[in-house]
Amino acid sequence: MNKLLKKTLKIVLPILLGSFILYWVYRDFDFSRAKEVLLHGTNWWWMLFSLLFGVMSHVFRGWRWKQTLEPLDAHPKTSDCVDAIFVSYATNLILPRVGEVSRCGVLSKYDNVSFAKSLGTVVTERLVDTLCILLITGLTFLVQMPVFLRFFEETGTKIPSLVHLFSSPWFYVSLFSVIGVLILMYYLLRMLSFFEKVKGIALNVWEGVMSLRNVKNVPLFVLYTVMIWICYFYHFYLTFYCFEFTAHLSFLAGLVMFVGGTFAVIVPTPNGAGPWHFAVITMMMLYGVNATDAGVFALIVHGIQTLLVIVLGIYGWLHLSLVNRKRG
Repeated sequence: MNKLLKKTLKIVLPILLGSFILYWVYRDFDFSRAKEVLLHGTNWWWMLFSLLFGVMSHVFRGWRWKQTLEPLDAHPKTSDCVDAIFVSYATNLILPRVGEVSRCGVLSKYDNVSFAKSLGTVVTERLVDTLCILLITGLTFLVQMPVFLRFFEETGTKIPSLVHLFSSPWFYVSLFSVIGVLILMYYLLRMLSFFEKVKGIALNVWEGVMSLRNVKNVPLFVLYTVMIWICYFYHFYLTFYCFEFTAHLSFLAGLVMFVGGTFAVIVPTPNGAGPWHFAVITMMMLYGVNATDAGVFALIVHGIQTLLVIVLGIYGWLHLSLVNRKRG
C-alpha cells in the first residue's frame, strides 16, 4: 500500500505543482485571445521549421549517447538510441526525470546493454550539458545583465522590503518551484543511495561515467554537443516569427528567454509546465510585449512543443517494437 501511495504521489505531485503555477500565472487571462491567435494569427510554416530543430536535438542526443556507450563495448543500434531518447522525453511528461532511467531500460531490453553502465553515461551526459548551459548563461548574463537584474527585481528576488517580498505573487511561484526542485533532489539522492547498496551497481555506474575519457572521436562528440544546444535554442527562438507581436524580438532577447526557460524546466513539472510559462512571460514583458500576448505565446508554444514530445514518444515506442520484432 505504501509503495502504491509513493508511486501515486510521484505522478500526482508534479502535476499538482505545475497546475498550481499555471493557475496562478493564468488566473486572470483572456483565453479568447489565445484562441484567436492560434486559429488566425499563427504562422505555421515557422512553427514547423522550429519543430524540425526540436526533432533534430533528440536525434543528435541519440547519436552522441551511442558514442559514449562504445568504450563500454556496448554497440546498440543507432535507431534504438534515438528512439530511446524519444521515449525518455515522453516519459518525463508523466514522471519528471524518470525518463533518464527509462532510456537505459530500453537499451537493456532491446540491445542487452548493461543498465548500470548506460546509466553512468547518462550521468556523464548531464554533467556535460550542465557545463554547456552554465557557459551559455554566463555569456548571456554578461551581454544582457540589465535585463536579468530587472527580471530579479520584478519577480521579487531583489527588493528592499520584506513586506513587498511576501506580498508578491511571483515570490510564491518561485518558492513552490524551489520546493519542487528540493523534493526532486531528495528522491534522486535516495535513488543513488539505493544503487550504492546493490553489489556491483555503483562500480558499473562509475565505469559508465568515466566512458567519456575513451570516446574515440572527441571532435564528433563536441560537434554533437554543440548541435544539440543550437537545436534547442532554435527550437525556441524560431517560434518568435510565428506571431506578429514577437517577430521583432532580437536574437539576444531569445537567448535571455532561452536561458530563463532552461532553468525553469529544472522544476519537476511535466515538461516544465508552469515555471517555464512564468519565466518566459516575465522576461518577454521586459522586452515590451504586453502581458496578454506574452501569455498567449507561452501557452501556444509550450503546448505545441509538448505535443511534439508526445508524438515522438509514441513513434519511438512503436518503432522500437517494430524494428526489434523484425530483428528477432
